Amino acid sequence: MLGLRGKKRGMSQVFGPDGEMIPVTVVEVNPCVIIQKKTKARDGYDALQLASEEVDEKCLNKPQLGFFKKAKSKAYKNLTEFRSEGYEGVDELQLGQALNVEAFSVGEKVHVCGTTKGRGFQGVVKRYGHAGGPGSHGSTFHRAPGSLGQCSSPSRVFKNTKLPGHMGCDRVMIKNVEVVAIRPEDNVVLLKGAVPGTREGMLEIFVPDRSFATRETVKGKTQEVPVQAEAEQPSTEA
Repeated sequence: MLGLRGKKRGMSQVFGPDGEMIPVTVVEVNPCVIIQKKTKARDGYDALQLASEEVDEKCLNKPQLGFFKKAKSKAYKNLTEFRSEGYEGVDELQLGQALNVEAFSVGEKVHVCGTTKGRGFQGVVKRYGHAGGPGSHGSTFHRAPGSLGQCSSPSRVFKNTKLPGHMGCDRVMIKNVEVVAIRPEDNVVLLKGAVPGTREGMLEIFVPDRSFATRETVKGKTQEVPVQAEAEQPSTEA
């Protein structure tokens, strides 16, 4: 399974077998229909296009409507593409097949991608967590960023200096989020902890690529690790 697109409904809590309180994020995952299967031979890469939330045709423009008519499918609001390299069982999936929350399993680790809440223009105290200056006794330095560098040399502010600016509205991925529970009757999956995004915001839930388990990072570069064949055991026959 590659991934599904869902909608964040909010946060709640559940209790484990030992009575431990577990904070969870409630994500509604409507059935995602396979609209298109891309192959490396035809498109240059392997991927699946999934559509969710059926809408009336008048809600779409002509290019979008033409895409769904070419696929001989109904009109949908959301369209998401997931890469499928390195996954098993992709060839068995058929066009028009609907995927739901049962594709996940309890205890599985998934990656969640969403857009963080927009905070507007913020200072360094809220944006980067600076402590700020004294609050009284004649201080004129409260929430200012402070010194920005040297004077005559280098006569400029270095790049990536922490300064006030726009905060939020960033696409963020949280990795290795545990699936606490699955409720197929409600199309809901419960994820442990908080995930990025506002309430009613769209999320993408990915299952990590299984092929990454055979790779390792060396000096910042990812390279394939050769699989060593098992050594042949010496024959004991006379």
